[in-house]
Amino acid sequence: MRKLIDLDEITLTKLKMISVFEKLSVKALMENAVQSYVKNKELERFNKLTDDEKEDLGLLLLMQEADRTDKVSEEEIFNALK
Repeated sequence: MRKLIDLDEITLTKLKMISVFEKLSVKALMENAVQSYVKNKELERFNKLTDDEKEDLGLLLLMQEADRTDKVSEEEIFNALK
């Protein structure tokens, strides 16, 4: 996906300098910076969750991984609950 980002000249110059030292293109440097920022914000948000919210999130992630075509009979459910 392509997105345009407007940068002022000073910031762009700084990015160019950093990209030279890091031996990366400005594009790659910006992609790395955005990925790091998003990962940091995700971790920050996750650390603010209560234990119950973390459990709910874990269950949601497990439910998303489940095979929706796999069917279980009512009898199997009641047997598992006993």
